Amino acid sequence: MSPLQRAVVVLSLLSLGACVQAPMSTMPVSKPSGSSNHPRFAPPPAVASQWDAGLGVYVIGATPHLYYRERTYYRWNAGWSWASSPQGPWVATDSSGVPPGLYRRYAQ
Repeated sequence: MSPLQRAVVVLSLLSLGACVQAPMSTMPVSKPSGSSNHPRFAPPPAVASQWDAGLGVYVIGATPHLYYRERTYYRWNAGWSWASSPQGPWVATDSSGVPPGLYRRYAQ
């Protein structure tokens, strides 16, 4: 085998090795106390929350009418506003900007 052929074989084996993944750990993932996680949507950072499957959002524990799913939702004065953080800035939205279960809860 020529040095060039040997180099091609070595590079091929190395690239195959990069495709093999190590087995996943069997250690359980711990959840912060007072929260329950949805398998698809990450909980809000640094606040206590609880996933509400009926609403399809995380309910923020310390603030009334504050909900989270991929961005923060806030129910106020028979309307909806959203923000990327609880501090705002808040942007008004209609029902198309709110998860359906959450919208249905407050539908008149």
